Amino acid sequence: GGEYRTVLQLASHRKDVNLVRVILNHGADVNIRGGKYETALQAGACGSSEIVKLLLEKGADPNIQGGEYGTALQAAGSLGSLESLALLLEKGSDPNIQGGQYGTALQAAAFQGSPQNVALLLEKGADPNIQGASFYGTALQAAAFKGYEEHVALLLEKGADPNIQGGQYGTALQAAAFQGSPQNVALLLEKGADPNIQGGQYETALQAAAFKGYEEHVALLLEKGADPNIQGGQYGTALQAAAFQGSPQNVALLLEKGADPNIQGGEYGTALQAAAFKGWKSALPLLLENGADPNIQGGQYGTALQAAAFQGSPQNVALLLEKGADPNIQGGQYGTALQAAAFQGSPQNVALLLEKGADPNTQGGEYGTALQAAAFKGWKSALPLLLEKGADPNIQGGQYGTALQAAAFQGSPQNVALLLEKGADPNIQGGQYGTALQAAAFQGSPQNVALLLEKGADPNIQGGEYGTALQAAAFKGWKSALPLLLENGADPNIQGGQYGTALQAAAFKGYEEHVTLLLEKGAAPNIQGGEYGTALQAAAFKGWKSALPLLLEKGADPNIQAQ
Repeated sequence: GGEYRTVLQLASHRKDVNLVRVILNHGADVNIRGGKYETALQAGACGSSEIVKLLLEKGADPNIQGGEYGTALQAAGSLGSLESLALLLEKGSDPNIQGGQYGTALQAAAFQGSPQNVALLLEKGADPNIQGASFYGTALQAAAFKGYEEHVALLLEKGADPNIQGGQYGTALQAAAFQGSPQNVALLLEKGADPNIQGGQYETALQAAAFKGYEEHVALLLEKGADPNIQGGQYGTALQAAAFQGSPQNVALLLEKGADPNIQGGEYGTALQAAAFKGWKSALPLLLENGADPNIQGGQYGTALQAAAFQGSPQNVALLLEKGADPNIQGGQYGTALQAAAFQGSPQNVALLLEKGADPNTQGGEYGTALQAAAFKGWKSALPLLLEKGADPNIQGGQYGTALQAAAFQGSPQNVALLLEKGADPNIQGGQYGTALQAAAFQGSPQNVALLLEKGADPNIQGGEYGTALQAAAFKGWKSALPLLLENGADPNIQGGQYGTALQAAAFKGYEEHVTLLLEKGAAPNIQGGEYGTALQAAAFKGWKSALPLLLEKGADPNIQAQ
């Protein structure tokens, strides 16, 4: 048992030559399999050529497969031991066995960085074109990803095919374009690498180079026939990747070479949305000048305008509106550009969008309305601006159901008061906390709890995560919110929510003062329901030594069984 299975594997891993000798002299079987490295030989190959030699002399089989590195040879290749590699190859280790972290010993050596190891493996018959289920697919892609120019040249010289597909980057050329060695990109192209092969994280070598911002690579790939309009990969097109990265030179060059700015796909839908999301002041106008349509829909933010509003640049928001962006298009994470601006908090952008006709009552997105987004963030300027322009505080939807619930959760008494003044109904139900009062009780502001109760909030409405406002306050342990709710008629025996009752929530948290108060106010200790069945079971589960006797004194039945 254990991570290393045998003491021999453990001693080999620890590079303890003397201990390995002692164990071998006492008849240890060198080929026992199992554990992290499968064999003692693989463990030894991770760091000691002397141990490798000892184990081979005792009959260790170099071709046993399994463990972290698949074979002892791959372990030696991955950790750079030329001497261990030579010993293993001399004893018949097969360089083309597949498996382990790097797929083959050659890929391990290509990734690790020793040109001598790569050369030795190739000399001993390692096939440079074996494809594995490993991260880099081939030895050539591994070397290209690491930027090893000597390795790439050596592998190509020995017949490595630059157009084999697979691995994270699809091809060696995409890996080289991502990594940044102009020498490797040029050499791979010279040796016949096809710049238009599709696959891998960035779909093409051109998209990878554009994402990294390498102007020299982008120019070279285009010169060698890379098609700028191939679609796929993380950013959809090379132009979207360049727009995201922000190089005006690459954006300009791609457009000059025929890149279509209106192709849709990728993380941001279009190149324009990517540039807007990043807030670039040069890439955005460049795309618009070259025919980018600001009203194309798709991507994370739905439109370029929503992305710009989320990012917060008034200059970009103004430019997009000037170029015909429709502020009322719906879709994306925030539903509308106005909701994104309200979430971000720029009063300038909120005002600008409203001035250009943005409807403050459009519904959709994460927060349902722009007003709820502003309330959730607690902005003191965006919220009144939206209300002045006709935002309805009673629209329902989004994470918090209403703007009032969002404001109550956020905790700003100023915003809660303003929304109530503008007609927000405190008893609307829905959203994460069921009501604004439950959200305020959870958040703990006695000012907001008092204000909502004063404005007619019903403390006994049921729903939301904690069932009632009282249970939310009991769970959080607020010293002022709980008595305030009880004074205003909150019923401690209403059932529902995560803990069934307010008493169970208080018992679970171990709040002696709250348990006492709830019992005094008539909370029944034997009501069943909620996560722990009863208040007593909740206190027992948490091991509270003060809450338990209190509950038992008040008649809690220790024989009630959990359902």
